[in-house]
Parts: sequence; C-alpha cells; structure tokens
Amino acid sequence: MAVHRDTVGTEQAAGGSLAAAYSVGVFCWLLSAGVYIAAKWVSSEMPPWALCFWRVLIAWAILMPIVYRHFGAMVALVRARGLELLAIGGMGLAICQGLIFVGLEHADATTAGIIIALIPIITMILARFILAEPMGRWQVIGSILAFLGIVVIIVKASPAALLRLDLNPGELWIVAGAFCFSLYTVLLRRAKFDVNRLALLVLLLGAAVLTALPFYLFELVSDERSTLNTSGLIALGYVAIPGGAVMYYLFNRSIEALGAARAGVLLYIQTIFIAVLAYLFLGEQLQRYHLEGAALIVAGLLLIILLKPAARAEATKA
Repeated sequence: MAVHRDTVGTEQAAGGSLAAAYSVGVFCWLLSAGVYIAAKWVSSEMPPWALCFWRVLIAWAILMPIVYRHFGAMVALVRARGLELLAIGGMGLAICQGLIFVGLEHADATTAGIIIALIPIITMILARFILAEPMGRWQVIGSILAFLGIVVIIVKASPAALLRLDLNPGELWIVAGAFCFSLYTVLLRRAKFDVNRLALLVLLLGAAVLTALPFYLFELVSDERSTLNTSGLIALGYVAIPGGAVMYYLFNRSIEALGAARAGVLLYIQTIFIAVLAYLFLGEQLQRYHLEGAALIVAGLLLIILLKPAARAEATKA
C-alpha cells in the first residue's frame, strides 16, 4: 500500500510539474502577444527601430547578470564564432522584430498575429533546403494551403485586389519578418552553439543590439518622432521587460521543461491572444477574410503536424 501511495504521489507530482511547465509556456506567449498590441498602440508616435533597439538592449541588460557563471564560455564562443553569432542574432532578434514593427504601422495587430502563425511552416520549408530535413507530400500540400491562407488575408479575399496589386505594405513587411525569424531558427539549429541556452540567448540579444543600432541612429537623424512621450515610454517599458526579458526567460524555462517541440507548438496560442487583446485594447474586429485565411492556415498546419513524413516518423520512434 505504501508503494502504491508513493507511485501515485510521484505521478501527481509529475503531472503537476507538467501542468506548471505548460502554464509557464502559455503565459510566455501571452506576454509576447502583448508586444504586438503595445507596438501597434504607439505605431503612430514611436519609430519602429527605436522600439526594437531599446527592447533588445534593456532585455539584454536585465538578463546579463543572471548568466554570470557562464561568462567564460560566452567570451570563448564570441572569440571563436563572433560573426556567426552576430549574423544569426541580428537576423532573428533585430531584423525580424524591426520589420514586424514597421509592418504594424500600416497593418492591424490581428492580421499580424495570423501571419506570424506561418513561422513554423516557413521554418519547415527552409529546413528542407538548408538542413535537408525530410518533407513529405502532405507537408507540401499543407504548406500550399497555409500560403493560400496568407494570400487570402493580404488581398482581403478579393481576387480583384490581387490583380490590381492593391496590397497592404505593412502585411508584406510582417511576412518578411516571419521569414527572417524562420531563417534565424534554421540557422541557429544548424550552428549548434555549445553553451548554456540562456547564456546563448543573452549573446544573441547582444548581437541584436549591435544590428538594430544603425537603424535606430538613422531614425534619430531622419524621423521627427524620435522623442519618447508618455505612451511611448509605457509601450517601451512593456515590450522590454514583461514582453522582453521576462518573456525570453520564461520561454527558455518552458523549453527546458517541455522540450523544444512541445514548447514551440504553444506559439499558435499567441495568435489567439493577439486577436483577443487587439479587440479589447485596440478595438479591432475579426473580419471574414481573417477567418477564411486562418481556416486555410489551420488546415495546412494539421496536415503538417498530423501526417509526418515516413522518415521523420521512423527517426522519432528510434
């Protein structure tokens, strides 16, 4: 009987730990969704690259002391592969964010959230060509469906708009941002940097600071909105601390507890959070073309996730 109690207690503890890990992951993406709302809220008042630069700089400064035990390994990695870190971190944590913030000047946050759901699909396609990862017939079909979903959203379900090339430039910037983050993910996977995960994140944030700095300085010279006002400071405080340092830290913890695959799947919850928050704080409404495009994307995602290539399935079993 005592053994049975111990077993039940262990299972309950494991279940509780798993539930806590998922809670951390969900909260992480809620904080991330808030970044889109804050960026859209101040898009008419605060330059996108200023928001990007200060976000990564403050997040880097907050997280840096936490990884002090890994400073030796971090310095060694910078000396050995500094340019690679700069290229990858700059691509994923600066260029990607900057493009999305630029896009939010013209596109609504709800649309941005749906487009961002494309990241795993673009990542899979890039991994096929860069990492030679298997991609089966259903993955191809799913990718085509998801792409059509984005087309439906961008042209607002109007074929005439596509023929006239009457497209929202903001949505195209956000698609470009999603592509940059997918490329970052694949390049990071290929690089296999041998250092603590959180320490690596701090190094990549440092690379993002250096990458975003020239764009920020250009804005200071040319953009009349370079002075931060109250709303800009509030938005910056959110995207840099709860939506920056805290979100990055929680995501790192969720990966450690759940593994990269299960933690990454929670990304799709962000799209729902963005739509709800955009409705509550920005007054945005879901349009019919949002639902039609999202339906195609979800159908594509289901094909990709549920019908895996044979080679990948066998590798997973092994």
